[in-house]
Amino acid sequence: MKGTSVKYPDDLDPELVARLIESGGGALTRKMGIEFLELGAERSVATMPVEGNTQVIGILHGGAHVVLGESLGSISSAIHAGPGRIAMGIEVNATHTRAVREGIVTATCTAIALSRTLATHEIVVRDEQERRLSTVRITNILKDRHTS
Repeated sequence: MKGTSVKYPDDLDPELVARLIESGGGALTRKMGIEFLELGAERSVATMPVEGNTQVIGILHGGAHVVLGESLGSISSAIHAGPGRIAMGIEVNATHTRAVREGIVTATCTAIALSRTLATHEIVVRDEQERRLSTVRITNILKDRHTS
């Protein structure tokens, strides 16, 4: 995660920004080459290379789609939760509609429902030709940090 190139909301919790920059978005995110471009509660965008994230027949692994989607949805939920609160995934699903063998995929995360206790996001993963590859949906429970 290149913290200096990411577009953060102006009112984002400084502690969350520091954690994102320090961790690079997490070990798995770094291993998969995910780069966050824009982060917010309502909308987030990230990219990921196909190379290095393929399955045995040479297409982008379905699990890679889910990791990309869950990464975006979880961070968007944490942003919505606010200072002193955390987001924990309680459900994730994906529908894969097209395969890709090369290039960079882009995921756009959009809020479906944001409340005090739950956040649900839809993440659409597209190829470089803007074709929809998959749709991921994630719901996170939002809790005070000390009650986790």
